[in-house]
Amino acid sequence: MNDTLQTTNNLKQNIQTYPLSVAPMMDWTDRHYRYFMRQITKSTFLYTEMVTTGAILYGDKNRLLDFSETEKPISLQLGGDNPQQLAECAKIAEDWGYSEVNLNVGCPSDRVQQGNFGACLMAKPELVALCVEKMIDKVNIPITVKHRIGIDDRHSYEELAHFVQTVADAGCKRFIVHARIALLKGLSPRDNRTVPPLRYNDVYQLKKDFPKLIIEINGGIKTLSEVEEHLKYTDGVMLGRVAYENPYIFAGVDNLFFNTNTSKPSRRDIIELMIPHIEKCLKNDIYINKIIIHMLGLFNHQEGSKIWKRHLSENMHKKNAGIEILTDVIAKIPAYILDDNIN
Repeated sequence: MNDTLQTTNNLKQNIQTYPLSVAPMMDWTDRHYRYFMRQITKSTFLYTEMVTTGAILYGDKNRLLDFSETEKPISLQLGGDNPQQLAECAKIAEDWGYSEVNLNVGCPSDRVQQGNFGACLMAKPELVALCVEKMIDKVNIPITVKHRIGIDDRHSYEELAHFVQTVADAGCKRFIVHARIALLKGLSPRDNRTVPPLRYNDVYQLKKDFPKLIIEINGGIKTLSEVEEHLKYTDGVMLGRVAYENPYIFAGVDNLFFNTNTSKPSRRDIIELMIPHIEKCLKNDIYINKIIIHMLGLFNHQEGSKIWKRHLSENMHKKNAGIEILTDVIAKIPAYILDDNIN
């Protein structure tokens, strides 16, 4: 990259730091889940599911990209390996109103590998750098990269640092690092989330070696106390499955990590705030189960959780199911649980 373009890209990549984010998760972090999370936390950075460049360029953009202003700040995660197509999609994302575009260099699924993107791109840092360069050149919103610490037999810290340096030279200033390698042959995507050992120290070392970059850590983090510990060594923490399975742990994070002075919502507050969204969706012929499914974990680890999950699961798929699903189950849960704002 020439020096003029590098300077321009540096000016354009004025990236805000978010101490906490929710990971992009296929089939989970859709617009209804994100709207639900926004009733719990206003400040946590949210991501879409990964969307491929082909889907955006040739598919139903409204279905794939639409979101409400309530969901911001929000990043569109792209999957692809063609620099021109990625740049075009980044421009579409910017015009659509997204806060940021994130390139997926971490997904290990066979289908993604067949498309030559996701984690397998860690073997091609120069291509990732070119993709980033072209996207940055096309838009004024930040371009970031989410990746693993390595893949297969390319898993030394030196190779990880080379990848980050190469992509950073192209203008990327924020890296979200899943602190496991991905084994592209022999492990399922699910096993790749749990089997390779976590190497948090590698991510900490990246921050030491690249102090001017924003380095965020992801992988196996389940509690807010763990988040606090990781923030001693990194700029941000991304939570994945726990954010879906136990979303109420986010109820106090705006005050804890974003220095806001907002009241912590109770579970009753969150349910009541969701009702207008659900009613609007029902009027637009969106089945209630598409929304309710994301709310199943709201009472996890609390009295009433079994009642909540059983009632919703048994009723949300029924024909003509409506908002009464929620109003009926609320009556079955003790008020002190509904109105308590303690995790």
